Amino acid sequence: MFSTYLLQSTKNGKMYVGYTTDLKKRLQEHNHGLNFSTKPHRPWKIIYDESCCNREDARRREIYLKTTQGRGMIKRRLKEFLYGKRSKN
Repeated sequence: MFSTYLLQSTKNGKMYVGYTTDLKKRLQEHNHGLNFSTKPHRPWKIIYDESCCNREDARRREIYLKTTQGRGMIKRRLKEFLYGKRSKN
């Protein structure tokens, strides 16, 4: 299985899209600074992921989510999480 995932920086709110076969390990790599493009924005948290049965479908989904149309779709899908009022609990 392959996961296409969306990370959000807890430092500055930036988002990152990628795909992997081991999501837990990949998150650790991002948070340990092993990825050049995500290193300055650590720490990261997973806010969305999708599973695919093969690499090509996961990669295609990653590419789509990095487009303007894909970013808009994911922001609409996660509207309450990203823009909703946070509870004070």
